[in-house]
Amino acid sequence: MNFIDLETHLKSIRKSGRPILVPYITGGITNDWMHLVEELAHLGADAIEIGIPFSDPMIDGPVIQEASNLALQRGATTESILLELAQLNLEIPLVAMTYYNLVLRADPTRFANWCHEGGVSGTIIPDLPPEEMRPLETALDKESIVNVLLIAPSTTDERLKFIAGKSKGFLYTIGVMGTTGERTDLAESATILAKRAKQVTDLPVLVGIGISNEIQAQEVTKVADGVVIGSAFMRRILEDQSGKSALKFFSSLRSAL
Repeated sequence: MNFIDLETHLKSIRKSGRPILVPYITGGITNDWMHLVEELAHLGADAIEIGIPFSDPMIDGPVIQEASNLALQRGATTESILLELAQLNLEIPLVAMTYYNLVLRADPTRFANWCHEGGVSGTIIPDLPPEEMRPLETALDKESIVNVLLIAPSTTDERLKFIAGKSKGFLYTIGVMGTTGERTDLAESATILAKRAKQVTDLPVLVGIGISNEIQAQEVTKVADGVVIGSAFMRRILEDQSGKSALKFFSSLRSAL
């Protein structure tokens, strides 16, 4: 376990002028999923988003849903995934993404403790409104863990400023309305939202959902500070559980950025 401050780390990368690249991987998806996490770090991931599988995801499309179901069938739990991460000793931050039902079931304090034990620097809870995150935020603060908030193309200017002021670590911008998944073309809403976000926050602005290939990643990072790659990476793991195809894809993204 190696705890790294998420915001400081990402801001240092932004300062260097290199686009930030954050892959998403579903915890427990394969027997050697921890090896895939290590390989992602070795290939140049700037942080890694660890998905904790949930049976009723609100924001996840079919690829992430399938990955979550497979992980759950393999016996993955919130506690097992977070505590397995404690075996790693990476030089990049880890961010746990899940839904508040699992946090509430575990109890926010216990969840925060598990995150701390696993060396997790930040969390993403997409179904938890900022107005209702006090119990979790209090528990996370005690462990020096930050909570990353999301904005969408439908977010009003006033709401955007409010969320940007509450988010820590980075500001996660949803590139297109709808669930996670690959898109043929980069939605115009992705660059428009990134520009709006950059006007109201000094946090690193990362775009996720709808980024499917090197060209789209290059285009959006002309405006945003970086991208999160989820479905495009996980689809390749589902197709080839050795992870070779997924890692090759990630390496090509890193080279493009």
